[in-house]
Amino acid sequence: MEDDKRVKKNKSYFLIFFISLLFCTFLCASPDFKRLVEFPEQYLAQDNQEEPQFNGIWSKIITVEKVPINQIVSVSSGMSSSKGSEKLEVAYKLFGIFPLRSGEVEVMTPMKLIPGGQSIGVTLQTKGVMVVGQAPVVDKSGKKTFPAKEAGIEVGDILLKIDNQEVRTDQDVSNAVHIAGEQKGKTNVLFKHQDQIIEKIIKPIFCVETGRYRMGLFVRDEAAGVGTLSFLDPVSKQYGALGHVITDADTNQKIEVSNGKVMASTIYAIEKGKRGHPGEKIGSFVSNSMFNGTIEKNTLTGIFGTMSGQITNPYFKEAIPVGWEADVKVGPAKIYTVIQGEKIEEFDINIDRIMHNRTDSKNMIVRVTDPRLLEATGGIIQGMSGSPIIQDGKIIGAVTHVFVNDSQRGYGVFIQNMINDANHFEKRQAA
Repeated sequence: MEDDKRVKKNKSYFLIFFISLLFCTFLCASPDFKRLVEFPEQYLAQDNQEEPQFNGIWSKIITVEKVPINQIVSVSSGMSSSKGSEKLEVAYKLFGIFPLRSGEVEVMTPMKLIPGGQSIGVTLQTKGVMVVGQAPVVDKSGKKTFPAKEAGIEVGDILLKIDNQEVRTDQDVSNAVHIAGEQKGKTNVLFKHQDQIIEKIIKPIFCVETGRYRMGLFVRDEAAGVGTLSFLDPVSKQYGALGHVITDADTNQKIEVSNGKVMASTIYAIEKGKRGHPGEKIGSFVSNSMFNGTIEKNTLTGIFGTMSGQITNPYFKEAIPVGWEADVKVGPAKIYTVIQGEKIEEFDINIDRIMHNRTDSKNMIVRVTDPRLLEATGGIIQGMSGSPIIQDGKIIGAVTHVFVNDSQRGYGVFIQNMINDANHFEKRQAA
């Protein structure tokens, strides 16, 4: 009798196990369930896309809960999107009780931009005056001294005020130091050092060579160069360019922009890139430029401002959709840039690798595959930074850096990261 009960009990266990096994097998075979398992902790989607959904009986067993985290600041006054983006916490629960999977979804609003490709000249003035070098001051006895260095001022620091007077140019600094040395024998210098504002008293030395009081610094108040326009918003006329931050050539420090402008430039020569030596576009500013732009922000992903005048790209008569990070894939793409005069041309590249979760300007590794561009430039060269990357009819990014030891390859930035920085500019303007 007990043996019969034991056999029945074992059969019950086996039946439960078999049914459970069938359930798990059936569940795992469901495409929707597979998508649920693969659902990431963070997910980016356009607002016409949906998270994994269940149909039929599964819709009764597994429920979906969406809770708004926060509404990203609207960019209606800036980029052509009127809604911005929205973050949701999405949770999947068994019978509405037991949690199975959760993730953060950022729903991006569809957006259209006009791809750039134009060669641009960039000039900007720093906030304050940047220290780019130090030089000894030779006094009457022939002794060499470094007054500013001894006071703690270093290369890369920004001079803000001398004797409570703002300095904006290298001439402002030179004149203020000479007058202070002549009249008082000392001066108060307010400067920025690694995000700290510091004030020091410095005693200028009369320089026999120049006949002026000096404190032993080389300074610069502006920068200029050639790059490429990445995109233009057809509604707000806001642009993005370069794809990377502008740094001082001597200090490699980010330049804090006081004011600046962009205009058309023409390319008259190419220095071809080769292993160990990046190539370069050699150009000049166009005096009767068809367009002009302001520079309001210098960020890790490029420069941003507002454009006026006529912007044309022969390959794109109208704005095209933005491809968000989730849309970018390994494979063929195209870039648009100028290698002669002011003519925008189309070239083939390949996206070799995608690096997600980076917020800087190195999100993709791109490789030039176009024989004509390789023949003309050797690959990616300086001045090409900002050239828009188009894939599947969408603008997905911009070229940013070249590999020093392989000019055929370089980095690209997601257009999404550039748009985020552009929108941050808009939020500041609206505040």
